Amino acid sequence: MRVINENGEQLGIMKKEEALAKAKELGLDLILITEKANPPVCKIIDYGKYLYQQKKKEKKTRASQVKGVRLRFNISVHDMETKAKQAKKFLEAGNKVKIELILRGREKALKDYAKEKLEKFLELLKTYVDVDIDQPLKKTPHSLIVIIKKKS
Repeated sequence: MRVINENGEQLGIMKKEEALAKAKELGLDLILITEKANPPVCKIIDYGKYLYQQKKKEKKTRASQVKGVRLRFNISVHDMETKAKQAKKFLEAGNKVKIELILRGREKALKDYAKEKLEKFLELLKTYVDVDIDQPLKKTPHSLIVIIKKKS
């Protein structure tokens, strides 16, 4: 197996017993990084520190989730401003925002008006924060959906 030390330097190809002895000598753990490579790659590191770094990476990827803001067909201007401020908070936290305009009953026949309402909301949101459209407008039977993200 190919062995790498804690600094990322290659120690060469060793037998399993040699690698375990080297790790024990340093007071660290031997961790299999990938077994698909030929020869398999192992790293000599502190396992507790490794787990901590993995959790930290997972938490960082989880932080960039898709948050949702739901609008109604007959939403008032003030309520639209409130929803825009909430979306702004989500965007500033590094999340994507899924804006969904719900249509019920006869509102479904007025999808063009609903689309204008959604575009008006996006214009209002652009006064608070610069946004890019991540996924363009999608029409579903009961709603209109658009996913946005903060300009980088």
